[in-house]
Amino acid sequence: MKRLVLLCTLALASPVHADQVDLSTSTCKQFLESGEEGIKTTLTWLDGYYKDEDDPPVIDTDKLVANSKKLGEFCAKNPTLGLITAADKALGK
Repeated sequence: MKRLVLLCTLALASPVHADQVDLSTSTCKQFLESGEEGIKTTLTWLDGYYKDEDDPPVIDTDKLVANSKKLGEFCAKNPTLGLITAADKALGK
């Protein structure tokens, strides 16, 4: 669990080399098993997805880290849940 939280809180700097990731069909388990690069990419995408349309184009790293921890802990307890459903519940969208 500590490793997951660490992965979720790392700076989101490296790209993932994958064809496509369909987050609408991904589960928490798949997210948690996607490796460091997959987790970072997904967290970056979710950060933008959960911003309001009028929010400034700013990455609040403190909020990103806090949300990453929430989602990582929630997914660890609910591995079969869809990732977007889990994010909605964990992040309150």
